[in-house]
Amino acid sequence: MKGKHPQDNRIAVIGGTGLESLLESAEEVRVGTPYGLPPPLSVGEIQEKAVVFLPRHGRGHSLPPHKVNYRANIYALHKMGIERIIATNAVGAINLDFELGDLVVPHDLIDFTRQRQLTFYEDAPVTHVDFSQPYCPEIRELLTQKAKETVDTVRDHAVYVCTEGPRFETPAEIRMFRALGCDVVGMTGVPEATLARELGMCYATLCFVSNMAAGIAGRISSREVTETSGLVRSKIHKILIDAIPSLPKNRHCLCGSSIKESRMGEPDKC
Repeated sequence: MKGKHPQDNRIAVIGGTGLESLLESAEEVRVGTPYGLPPPLSVGEIQEKAVVFLPRHGRGHSLPPHKVNYRANIYALHKMGIERIIATNAVGAINLDFELGDLVVPHDLIDFTRQRQLTFYEDAPVTHVDFSQPYCPEIRELLTQKAKETVDTVRDHAVYVCTEGPRFETPAEIRMFRALGCDVVGMTGVPEATLARELGMCYATLCFVSNMAAGIAGRISSREVTETSGLVRSKIHKILIDAIPSLPKNRHCLCGSSIKESRMGEPDKC
């Protein structure tokens, strides 16, 4: 990355510790924000395309999902000039057709978090961001395509429900989520997706089923999640390495312009 300023980066990956290995010639940077200090960011390249990696849970996976400073994370990427974010998430399968290790590219989400800072817009002008398509369709299409070139089964129509954590869900909660039409459950997808949209950034996620949700296949353990993560890590790496260089230079979605029609009471200043 020598000779490249962070502002030259337009793509970021958010995920767990270990994804830093995706990047060539990576350098660590710290970025301050009005919302606090996010974890150190790795700035590097994937096939000559500038990429920033943000370890969601901090170094050594030290932050539980309900303690992640999502606003600082997303704002830091925005401050660096990021336009597109590809996230990775471990999820539990609610849909009984899904299997351990399946890759999932969600198309919609439901928020069941309770105590997180969900917005950048807490003062005037009142801002209501359109969220009809929570995930960027352009990135979703590319992730689905590259995933299907890598594995046999890709679930490209799925509803992700985000819970507060850090505990796993109860069987009754999972039955409720299934009745609501949810397919997978995780603890980190919200408010990442909403905050990215508020700042006009594209956001989509590549999930993998790390466990069957509560009440489906016995007890759930963190060890099971970690073991499954190890089994699919190389596939996730390959998909990201294939997808990122294939992103077009210019965006052809509405993610960046949705904020223009969201403010009440005064003309847009974007």
